[in-house]
Amino acid sequence: MRPTLEPGDWLLADPDAYVETVPSVGDLVLVPDPREPSRLLVKRVAEVHGDDLFVAGDAPDASTDSRAFGSVAVDAVEGRPWFRYWPLRHAGRVR
Repeated sequence: MRPTLEPGDWLLADPDAYVETVPSVGDLVLVPDPREPSRLLVKRVAEVHGDDLFVAGDAPDASTDSRAFGSVAVDAVEGRPWFRYWPLRHAGRVR
């Protein structure tokens, strides 16, 4: 299966998507990269354990995710990507 997003995709994100709600399994989230906190990663929520999320990439063989850096705190989530606007041939909502 092809990953939802590809390197070089440009996205719009909703920073308020998870202010009053916790992400659910299957949701895409923006989380800081623990190796470089100023960089954001787009990952899919694989598991929810109270205040912690286990996040995974859509391409497990090529993804650095919770298998490498552990759980992510719910309050560390910085938003939800919702629209890809580049490249134009792939423009549209992301799920």
